[in-house]
Amino acid sequence: MDKQTILRLIEEVLKETNAHTCCQDGVCSDNLCVVHNKEGVQNVVRSGADRISAGVGVAGEHFDKNIAGMIDHTLLKPDATVDQVERLCSEAKQYGFASVCINPSYVKLCAKLLRDTAVKVCTVVGFPLGATSSESKAFEAEKAIQDGAREIDMVINVGRLKSGDYPYVESDIASVVRAGKRRGVLTKVIIETGLLTDEEKVKACLLAKNAGANFVKTSTGFSKGGATVGDIALMRRVVGPSIGVKASGGVRTQEDARALIESGADRIGASASVMIVTGETASAAGY
Repeated sequence: MDKQTILRLIEEVLKETNAHTCCQDGVCSDNLCVVHNKEGVQNVVRSGADRISAGVGVAGEHFDKNIAGMIDHTLLKPDATVDQVERLCSEAKQYGFASVCINPSYVKLCAKLLRDTAVKVCTVVGFPLGATSSESKAFEAEKAIQDGAREIDMVINVGRLKSGDYPYVESDIASVVRAGKRRGVLTKVIIETGLLTDEEKVKACLLAKNAGANFVKTSTGFSKGGATVGDIALMRRVVGPSIGVKASGGVRTQEDARALIESGADRIGASASVMIVTGETASAAGY
């Protein structure tokens, strides 16, 4: 997609959402604004939620199976131990989470532990900065797939996006998408919404969609900000129903998860999965 086409699409999407006229400094005068107004979001974009990401939590007796099936049970902390990863897999099997999302070095272990279950193994590429070369990202994805990953969450090159180098960003995403498609593996593109303006979020989503990604995802959980209902609604409006939207970063309660799902999220990523599905209150913790 050339730069002029991208700019034209951006203008059309922003005009449709009224983001350029009704919102200033996060304050909206329009009750139907899909960027910052929670009620407006839920009225304009409902249903289609499919995935959430959350992490290791405390076990509970009763849990929401519908929400559980939308959660990527996540543990991406740099000090995550083998014991913690094994517990992650055990909880994923117990509660029926969609996947476990772990760092690449643990893919083989998780694939072994989750063999013959419905829980998928998801890992991250170019994580958390997204600033490695496209060749490195493609190699990392291919190695993870060989080790047993069935889903790849890659980080875009945020600096290149902000520089207006859209062909580079699209090609960067496509290099990982191609690696995944050769083996029937899903690719989710992390756009790091906390570092982007609304216009840049639109650009990132369009580039990911054009590159053939299966999902766009809000955040790594390692930068500022996290998933918001406004960002989810905007992303859903941009990509339409053809690809998924994953909310990640700062999702700690069942209320958080439900609000994001109602706003159009297809997946959720967080660090308190068990607490989310059991309805317990999670302590403030990151990925």
